[in-house]
Amino acid sequence: MAYTCVVCVKQVPDTAKVTGKAMKEDGTINRAALPAIFNPEDMNALEAALSVKERFGGKVIAVTMGLPAAAAVLREALFRGADEAYLVTDRRAAGSDTLATSYILSKAVAKFSPDFVFCGRQAIDGDTAQTGPQIAEKLGFPAVTYLEKLDVEGGKVVATRDIGTGVETDRVALPALFTVTEKFGELRPADVRLVMKYKNFEPKALSCDDIGCEEGRCGFAGSPTSVNKIESVVLAGKGFKEIPADDEGIAALVKELRDERTIG
Repeated sequence: MAYTCVVCVKQVPDTAKVTGKAMKEDGTINRAALPAIFNPEDMNALEAALSVKERFGGKVIAVTMGLPAAAAVLREALFRGADEAYLVTDRRAAGSDTLATSYILSKAVAKFSPDFVFCGRQAIDGDTAQTGPQIAEKLGFPAVTYLEKLDVEGGKVVATRDIGTGVETDRVALPALFTVTEKFGELRPADVRLVMKYKNFEPKALSCDDIGCEEGRCGFAGSPTSVNKIESVVLAGKGFKEIPADDEGIAALVKELRDERTIG
């Protein structure tokens, strides 16, 4: 059976290069102040979608929400084997938090009647891990988070997910949404032929009206979250003390920590 896979990808600011200008006065990220990259775990989500297509047939549709410049990540998806790409871009979506973003993306995803929806576990510009599960809730799909690998047996997905202390195997009916971790595997390299084919590609743009969004649920109007400030914190040690790796050394360390009231 061939499956339709929708993968939600995001162009994000490179948070490894955060400066004091990374935030605007209104509490939103100043994306112009940071270089833009393909969100790392969305690459794993794309690999998951491409692996389903490779093994079972079907197609992969890449969707992103953002400014026109976000078309760059859609081209990257096409270079690696995605079949279609769509950019949700609308001034009314500006300032969307995870609640509004998940609503807008759920309306876009629904247009394609997917069997599988894949998202990265989280985006590095927010680290909330909320958008994927919220999309699933709005679509009425079961959600499997922290996906490491999957198979299809008897029309159901057998999904292995990381639960922190080990792994869990779930059987899930389709359609379903999966958030993917780096353990699924790295994104395959670009195909030179596809690079040549899509290097100047401009994806179809979808407005909030095109996907049937309610205006009050988009952008600032649909976003209860408020960011106060962003700080770049650098941790630096002032020195170190070597402890003998024996019972006497450990006992002395514990005593010192107790005396300093570091531990009770």
